[in-house]
Amino acid sequence: MTDELLLGRMPFQAGPDSFPLSTDTMVLGDFVRLPKNARVVDLGSGSGALGLLLCGRYPDCTVTGLELHRPSHEAALRNIARNRLSERMESRLGDLRQVCSLLPPGSCHCVVSNPPYFSAGASSRSPAGPQARKELACTLEDVFSAAAWLLRFGGSLYLVHRPERLVDLLSLGRAQGLEPKELQTVCHRPGHVPSLVLLRCRRGAKPGLVMLPELTLYGPDGAPTPAFRRIYHMDEGGLS
Repeated sequence: MTDELLLGRMPFQAGPDSFPLSTDTMVLGDFVRLPKNARVVDLGSGSGALGLLLCGRYPDCTVTGLELHRPSHEAALRNIARNRLSERMESRLGDLRQVCSLLPPGSCHCVVSNPPYFSAGASSRSPAGPQARKELACTLEDVFSAAAWLLRFGGSLYLVHRPERLVDLLSLGRAQGLEPKELQTVCHRPGHVPSLVLLRCRRGAKPGLVMLPELTLYGPDGAPTPAFRRIYHMDEGGLS
């Protein structure tokens, strides 16, 4: 079992063989903007870190996590219990490719996802097992299809991915009626090539993509930027 961390003031522990807490989850949690009393579904929710981050930021939201990997799902249940969030957050064991039989259509305001980055045949140095970062359990198209089923008209899909998949993200979103609306790149230092992209798509929206200012995590001297400090809750004790 991995060591316990604090997400701000929320204890969190990843499950055995689960993908560890990473920068992509943290920046996605900060990127999401929820309406009042939002109902959120987290596709591929792992041990529940993203749901915890959203519940911490938005005290009126509810989050349903859908996770195929049983140890991660069980870790999420423990994280929900230790944070006393059982009335606002849940984890369901299930395959997002079967979402039509698991959750009703148009049932949420927001879908979030930190999906697999690499195709099944690509090499990956991920320490967390083959399912965590490779498209073995689902493809990117499966994620967009599930989001299209779940979102009500006007609802938003938020996800994080690699820059080299940007064309796929934009084309798959539009094909599923999820119009790309906001895009933000993430880089480690000023002038570096972006390592991540954050994307918001909206169901039923008109065309029109806004490029947000780039998110930089470290300054030229290697010190955390104010954005990094906010994202990692450094002024609240940080990740410890």
